[in-house]
Amino acid sequence: MPVKLKCILAEFAADESGATAIEYGLIAAGIALAIIEVIHALGINLVAKLQSLATALK
Repeated sequence: MPVKLKCILAEFAADESGATAIEYGLIAAGIALAIIEVIHALGINLVAKLQSLATALK
């Protein structure tokens, strides 16, 4: 019985299919953070330009 348990644990430790899913999740999270930062930077710049345009039109 202990030998069978040892084999099952060895197979479980060698299985890397869950690690790939975690890696893809981390990549997706990194891309999402980059997109959020770009949108945030563009949003601040756009607000400043619109405010200067509104001031110039007054």
